[in-house]
Amino acid sequence: MSTETVPFIDTHQHLWDLTKFQLPWLKDVPALNRSYLLADYLAESKGCNVGKTIYMEVDVQESQQLEEARALLKMADDPQTPIEGVIASGRPESEDFPKYLDQIAGHKKLKGIRRVLHVVPDETSQSPLFAENVRRLKQYGLTYDICVAARQMPLAIELTRKCPEASLVLDHCGVPDVKGRALDPWRGHIQQIASFPNVVCKVSGVIAYADPTRPFADQLRPFVEHVLECFGWDRVVWGSDWPVCKLTASYRQWVDAALEITKNARPADRAKLFSKNAERVYRV
Repeated sequence: MSTETVPFIDTHQHLWDLTKFQLPWLKDVPALNRSYLLADYLAESKGCNVGKTIYMEVDVQESQQLEEARALLKMADDPQTPIEGVIASGRPESEDFPKYLDQIAGHKKLKGIRRVLHVVPDETSQSPLFAENVRRLKQYGLTYDICVAARQMPLAIELTRKCPEASLVLDHCGVPDVKGRALDPWRGHIQQIASFPNVVCKVSGVIAYADPTRPFADQLRPFVEHVLECFGWDRVVWGSDWPVCKLTASYRQWVDAALEITKNARPADRAKLFSKNAERVYRV
């Protein structure tokens, strides 16, 4: 099936303007160390039938978190953009987290909060305060994106156990080592976290961990199919992780790989993965 007949909601789309924001982590990723603007995203996703997107925070310098959130919420308010929601950066480990939330909460385009955890000590996500603040998001109607390295999946499972009523989204299928074909212990961890009904898995960005010299669909299939088996079609959403996906593949190559992997699925199930579940999870 061509991309023209399958509507997509991209639930994990980044933008960054290095003339306005500092992203310290880019110094270690020279291939991405330039600005990526909305015009770039629209050009690269053209023809892929992406109707709506969710902007994902980009781990800016901590002092610029609030500024980034406000800037993107303002951009999302422009009816000319496809951005229908914003996942803002946040620090649930901080006692000031509720105060920070109050400065951005209430905006109709704010859909959730994320804290990148693979760049901080493992114990960061394990404190009682962290879990308390993640649970707090429910009263604001916000999701929490869990962003961990594969080795940290047990930490993600433990955090999930402490937050049974929070709306949680696991980014990037838990970041498996696709290139190294490391299915285990990742498979067991996915099975464990999928046992919690309040977790949705984001089939996003996994192509960035693949070998660009080998067919993408073949490499990604065992990982994506395991996620679909464990979470079912009702608790998965698709995301590009653009421009990070460009480390190995173009936007079109990721879309084509996702379509190839799911080509034998029922049309209704594909629609859930690529758009319908996102409408429910992010209220867009």
